[in-house]
Amino acid sequence: MSVASRVGSRQGRSLPGAAPSTTARGRAGNAEARSRTRQRLELLLLLTPAVLLFVGFVLVPIVVAVYYSFYKWNGFGPLNDLVGFANYRRALSDTVFQHAILHNVIIAVLSLVIQLPLSIGLALLLNRNLRGRGFLRLVVFAPYVLSEAVTAVMWLMLLQPDGFVDHLFKAVGLGSLVTTWLASTHVVLYTLFVVITWKYIGFGIVLLLAGLQGIPGELREAAALDGATPWQATRMVTIPLLGPTIRIWIFLSMIGSLQLFDMVWIMTLGGPAGASTTMATYLIDKGFQSYEFGYGSAVAVILFIICFVFALLYQRFALRRDTAGALTRSVR
Repeated sequence: MSVASRVGSRQGRSLPGAAPSTTARGRAGNAEARSRTRQRLELLLLLTPAVLLFVGFVLVPIVVAVYYSFYKWNGFGPLNDLVGFANYRRALSDTVFQHAILHNVIIAVLSLVIQLPLSIGLALLLNRNLRGRGFLRLVVFAPYVLSEAVTAVMWLMLLQPDGFVDHLFKAVGLGSLVTTWLASTHVVLYTLFVVITWKYIGFGIVLLLAGLQGIPGELREAAALDGATPWQATRMVTIPLLGPTIRIWIFLSMIGSLQLFDMVWIMTLGGPAGASTTMATYLIDKGFQSYEFGYGSAVAVILFIICFVFALLYQRFALRRDTAGALTRSVR
């Protein structure tokens, strides 16, 4: 028997350049199977708590709210009075709820028209090498750190008749503009928007500053070498590259505008005469103040559907290319 035959016949060995033996392939397959099993166990261990929390605090309440919305129920006793879609028809035909939806839309539109340009302008300003830039950033972001309750109470005191705001207007010669800021049906919604802007604009500025930090300065320098003015460089280079951050800000602002509740409820309770009612304040008023929990659940479901549909459409038409690009870059 030749030396090559004896070597080739040994179990688990092969000649140089020969195909792996069955035993070697089996060991490699077992190692790969153990690796896959370990990865699955790790995913199961890491995802199970998050999935349980999501199911318990998101999916289950949604299902329960949908179930309650088909009943006329005051929150006490069993659910016996099944009314079907009557609560939904009542909500959609109620002029107060229709006005509440309109108020949310007005706040959302004003956020896009006023807050967005103001946030971009201040972010571009604070991104420059200014003296005291850190302090200015702190001043701009400080209101966002305050809770909604503290902000509402503070501005409620400032906007009282003959309060600080009234005295400030009179001191600068604008006394003719003084009005009952939170008691006028024509002004209250826009007064609340000013307070909301003061509270949340810092978050938008910090978000946009983070986006500006990711834009290479060499691009503006190249545009300047090509003869572009600073305004042209900002409009043609900086703003387009800031697009993904701006779209994220728009999404967060729209969802926040649709779910607006805290400051409105504390400052006006949705009044006067429903002039500042939002969908969330209407929900709390009907569900908890009037003990119409079935009807309030229907309003909650409508609010959820509006936000959910908007999120899906925005993801489909605005954020899809941003997320697709991020996934492509991560894969590469």
